[in-house]
Amino acid sequence: MPEIQLVIFDFDGVVVDSEVISARMLVAELAEYGVSIDLPYVAQHFLGRSYPVVLEQIRREFAITLPRGFEADYRARLVAAFRDGLRVMPGLTETLEALRVPYGIATSSSPARVAQSMEIVGLTRFFDGRITTAAEVTHGKPAPDLPLRAAEKAGIAPENCLLIEDSLAGIRAGLAAGMQVWQFTGGSHFEGMVPPSAPDALPHQAFAKFSELAHLAPQLLTAAQTKGPAHE
Repeated sequence: MPEIQLVIFDFDGVVVDSEVISARMLVAELAEYGVSIDLPYVAQHFLGRSYPVVLEQIRREFAITLPRGFEADYRARLVAAFRDGLRVMPGLTETLEALRVPYGIATSSSPARVAQSMEIVGLTRFFDGRITTAAEVTHGKPAPDLPLRAAEKAGIAPENCLLIEDSLAGIRAGLAAGMQVWQFTGGSHFEGMVPPSAPDALPHQAFAKFSELAHLAPQLLTAAQTKGPAHE
């Protein structure tokens, strides 16, 4: 593995345990329009995509017309749900504090939603000036533009970046960017199911707990993190 000089985290489903909240809400909202999907369907087809892309895909695949303002109303209800139940992934803050190399975020979420989510869970101080969103690129995941932009802003070559993703779209983006790509499978949206996979989206490594990084990549962490008690 090339020397890792930058760790890039996806946000939803990796940094915060948000995907299960948004997926359940989307399933319930679409049921009101006669669209019947479940969490595995969302994980396979929508995970890692921006809301406008997801909604356009829904309109096309299910031949339905969503009312004007659907996206804005959905976003508002989602933020309200986040205020009640959004959590940081277990072990994430300890990992950030122990990293020896720079880190950042590359996310399909909007700048406003990322900022709101960060404020809700108290992560703003960790990621100030370290966030790249889909608003900064022309093509979202699975195109490589987003992780490449994050690497460019940090001044690190793509081959020296580790991208941590949960979605097929994100894995494809990282592979296309020429990065080391690890899949995080510990989000609640994968509970009770096998995470989706595809021949063209095979990560270099998969892990379910951030405490596993002490064994998978001890060179990236301080000695205290690699030798101390595991954080679950």
